[in-house]
Amino acid sequence: MAEPVPLGDENEPALLLPASKTELFRVFNRLALQGFGGVLPVAHRHLVERERWLSPAQFLDLLTLSQVLPGPNIVNMALIIGDRFMGWRGALAACGGLLLLPLLIVLSLVVLYQQAAHLPWVAGALRGMGAVAAGLIFAIAIKLAPSLRISPLGWPAAAALVAATAVMVGLLRWPMAWVVLSLGALGMAGAGWRLRQLQRQARRVVP
Repeated sequence: MAEPVPLGDENEPALLLPASKTELFRVFNRLALQGFGGVLPVAHRHLVERERWLSPAQFLDLLTLSQVLPGPNIVNMALIIGDRFMGWRGALAACGGLLLLPLLIVLSLVVLYQQAAHLPWVAGALRGMGAVAAGLIFAIAIKLAPSLRISPLGWPAAAALVAATAVMVGLLRWPMAWVVLSLGALGMAGAGWRLRQLQRQARRVVP
């Protein structure tokens, strides 16, 4: 059984480690098969709430890194988590669990969709699922928002960046890559400036 790993904050529960590469494969396979409309909400529930491999703040950090890197967010996250716990073999196990069975299912559904795409009820069902997918993304945003309380930027600046991102991507339809790079650079610069301020204040306090 995995041993608990204490966190720096005593108010947070102890984290656990995956017992084996097989467990990495099994957990990522399970969350992938449950990820209808989007895997990120299911990933948060499994990795943070159920398995307790990550704290909410760690999940947000890995999601941020996965968002900046090219490729699908959840695939990047699986590779990072697998490598973090068990090296490159763990990365392959996590990524394999995430992609293997869903790939077979999706290929089978593509064949069926090509034969039934002309049916009105099929198109209507897909449009209806779009609302569910949007709701899932909104739900994970609500879950991740409390983790911003430990951001060196502080709540007002963090909320301003969230709002700016929503406006630029959702309303103005600016390219996501440019939005992430520009606002991400602005956020990193602001966090670095704030951390330097806190360090200077700490040095003044220490005799």
